[in-house]
Amino acid sequence: MLAETKWQASWIWGGEEASTRNEWRCFYKSIEVPESGWDEAIVSITADSRFVIYINGVQCGRGPVRSWPSEQRYARLDVGHLLKRGQPNSIAVLVTHFGVSTFQYLLGRGGLLAQLELTAGESSIVAAKTDASWMTAVHGAHERRVSRMSCQLGFSEQFDSRNWDEDWILKAGSAPEWSNAHVVAAAGTEPWPALLPADIPPLTEETLWPVRVESLKKVKPVSWTGHFDIRNAMVPESKFHANQTSFAGYAAVIIRASEEAGATIGYAGGFGAFVSLGLNGKRYMPDELTGEEPQRYLDVQLHQGDNVLWFETTGGDHGGGLHIGIDCAKPFELVSLLTGKPERSPFTLVGPFASMVHIDHQENDSPLLQYRGFGGDKELDAEAFDHFDSYLAFRGTQSLEQFAPYRSLAKPFPEELAAVSSVFMSCIWKRSSESCPVPSKMQNIVIPGPVPGIIPNDEDTDTEFIIDFGKERSGYIRFEIDAAAGTVIDFYGFEYMRDGWRQDTYGLDNVLRYTCREGRQSYESPVRRGFRYLMVTVRGASRPAKLYGVQVIQSHYPVAEIGRFHSSDPLLNDIWEISKYTTKLCMEDTFVDCPAYEQAFWVGDSRNEALVNYYVFGEADIVKRCLKLVPGSKHQSPLYADQVPSGWSSVIPNWTFFWAIAVLEYVGRTGDRQFAAEIWPDVRFTLDHYLQKLDERGLLFIRGWNLLDWAPIDQPGNGVVTHQNAIFAQTLRAAAELSALAGAEEQGASFAKASQDLIDAINLHLWSDDKQAYLDCIHADGTRSETFSMQTQVIAFLNGVASGLRRETIASYLDSPPEDFVQIGSPFMAFFYYEALASEGKFMVMLDNMRKHFGEMIEYEATTCWEMYPNFKENRANPNLLTRSHCHAWSAAPGYFLGAYVLGVTGTADGWQKVRVSPQPGDLKWARGAVPLPDGGRVDVSWRIEDTGAEKLFHLEVRAPRDIEVELAAPQGYCSSLHRLEI
Repeated sequence: MLAETKWQASWIWGGEEASTRNEWRCFYKSIEVPESGWDEAIVSITADSRFVIYINGVQCGRGPVRSWPSEQRYARLDVGHLLKRGQPNSIAVLVTHFGVSTFQYLLGRGGLLAQLELTAGESSIVAAKTDASWMTAVHGAHERRVSRMSCQLGFSEQFDSRNWDEDWILKAGSAPEWSNAHVVAAAGTEPWPALLPADIPPLTEETLWPVRVESLKKVKPVSWTGHFDIRNAMVPESKFHANQTSFAGYAAVIIRASEEAGATIGYAGGFGAFVSLGLNGKRYMPDELTGEEPQRYLDVQLHQGDNVLWFETTGGDHGGGLHIGIDCAKPFELVSLLTGKPERSPFTLVGPFASMVHIDHQENDSPLLQYRGFGGDKELDAEAFDHFDSYLAFRGTQSLEQFAPYRSLAKPFPEELAAVSSVFMSCIWKRSSESCPVPSKMQNIVIPGPVPGIIPNDEDTDTEFIIDFGKERSGYIRFEIDAAAGTVIDFYGFEYMRDGWRQDTYGLDNVLRYTCREGRQSYESPVRRGFRYLMVTVRGASRPAKLYGVQVIQSHYPVAEIGRFHSSDPLLNDIWEISKYTTKLCMEDTFVDCPAYEQAFWVGDSRNEALVNYYVFGEADIVKRCLKLVPGSKHQSPLYADQVPSGWSSVIPNWTFFWAIAVLEYVGRTGDRQFAAEIWPDVRFTLDHYLQKLDERGLLFIRGWNLLDWAPIDQPGNGVVTHQNAIFAQTLRAAAELSALAGAEEQGASFAKASQDLIDAINLHLWSDDKQAYLDCIHADGTRSETFSMQTQVIAFLNGVASGLRRETIASYLDSPPEDFVQIGSPFMAFFYYEALASEGKFMVMLDNMRKHFGEMIEYEATTCWEMYPNFKENRANPNLLTRSHCHAWSAAPGYFLGAYVLGVTGTADGWQKVRVSPQPGDLKWARGAVPLPDGGRVDVSWRIEDTGAEKLFHLEVRAPRDIEVELAAPQGYCSSLHRLEI
């Protein structure tokens, strides 16, 4: 049982607004701690949205772990070693309140809850608790008007160290910014009705240094950059959710030029609602712009005086926003169309003429759905929305006077939704760039030592250099620098570069801007980021800056590297290593898809991630935590959401099915039948609701995000999708097994029958005799798909749908996929492909496939597994990119399969009290390694093939704890020498 806090503290906040966008708020309390009478000190703390806590100036915790607001988690931190007995002690907390929903957080209100208890044996006293005596102030250095990092995450970071006293963590300031906090709720009341202790240990924090300064350039910035949260401006209530939202309208501004001049207008980031831009009444379509998608530019001629610029923003967006820039060698200013004057937010919003929220699992009969940007492919027309004539006519606006008819449709672009600048745009788009050799002494930046790297300084240019951390990293940027006041340091993290080419993180604003105060200073960002490379740009330096080092505080779930794999094939060894490391980086307070772009707990991804984790780390608590989070989404849909806890209400049915299968796999791995009994009602609840979606043919006919793989398979958002039906059939069988383990076998009996009925329906309706394969789907209008994919065949084979001659036919496709079938597009799908191959004993095919696809990653010097294979256009900013994310745990399949099949270790009884070791060598000559056991300990395996000429002898040695029953088996075709040793 987890220790729980008996709360006396109250939720507190400051200011007059319950929820302010991107608010950074400081809280402070000074307390006297008794000299004696206590042995242990525990601080319990949580916040909405995130906190960092300091005791006597020492950072001692971050949090909270992600949770549903209805079950808010709090940390319990041991801080006794940081307290000064018999003296005043300071407690300081920095709280970030997002003020918007993300893919990890649902918008509530700002709040901090904390309580310090001193204990001696069974007795305890509350030494501090949040109440109205605490002091609070908005942190003056954190700029609120910044871009979202991505639609999945919170905000990028701009920090001006001149605007706040860094010693606030030791003493609250006396400036008027500080005032008493006010109580906003009692503990255990709305909007946080239940408080639960964190169910995992704190994440690790390890300081890691870079390995080299990779490059150096002199650069000149473009004249102006900006970022606009168009979605929230068009539809203000969209801050309460993270759903895809479509809208129609414009963002417009006057460029007031001092003289006639050439200029360049640019945008980047893959903003999905961008349609066109216009200048002085002329409309420009994307294909008229230059540059490589999604970074596009338009060269224009500004005339002296006012030039009307607009961006047509009609389409859907989750909240990423629009990054734009303007470059001109002559002076200009941006002026509001509404006032004719420069404003803090000079852009004008025209519209929205229409808007709509998309929820993929709900019926929607809006006529807007037929139009481009709203879900269809029909061009907008007069039937789409009111004022359509004004929508079209606005494009011709060339002056303030011509804007007059549209004033009733316009409003100032909200200041808080317009960033003061786009640091991302400034980092990827420069007016000029000149490469320079890296001075040897500049490499001191990456060397742990007292000698700084001196950053070259040129009064006419900024200095840009790229630091390589050697591997993908995930955590918090820290640096120390000596610089002149006002020097600006921009940090931009990205994942991949080769031969001087850089893959920019379109869709991820992975930046930090730090403005220096005078002298030597250090900073540690509280924002988690993932990257391998850091571009550092020093701007406006009046003297050379001295950089004493840049580090990342790498943070992930605490695991020991118990699993091992080593073999006669160095390539497979490298592949196993990147699979292990990828999995580690994607273990935070839940499994996450990737440490950079999203940091989201995708439910379906985590089933495969859990299996890899079992074989490389053996950790179970994080799996249990992830499984328990999923049913919390039932308020969004009884079908359960595909990423949780999230403001995006979205259902990928396969992800829910994988969750139910993962529950059975967890119970089988751990033997935890109590957990099976606890979660069984949640499994039964959602599967009962899915069974209601069977049509008159007995097939699952469902509206949702019917995804399996990032590839051009036919998987429509409404209809009968074959792979989904097959996985549902397997899930129903798994549920029947789980019910028995949960002590509810009678409740699960009907699921076994439903599974067989579904299999029969699939074979009756979804098989093509002509193609000798299962078609991808039947569309909602009854049209049978003409697409056939390896994904569908693999899933039908793996999940027991195909039998007899059909199974034999598909088995042949596993070796030689038909060329006209859609091929597997991601390492995630390869996991299921490998499961199918293993079930048929096709281990050489599996190893060769690993060598081909994961070997390509190694060839490109990958240190982690890519999200996708190259040569597909799906889910990447440009089809020419190798992948989007370069670190994606759904892709780490070799970490599981090399342990389960090449080492050959599998559990054969609940809790792995019985283990079978049956290695499958393929073309390897030897292999050795270890697989963790659920309750501690491991199984060590070492095998070697000896060719005596007359025969091949398979030597196998296994070490395992004496209380584990081990069955040894040699592969077919070998004489064997099998030895089991006890430890």
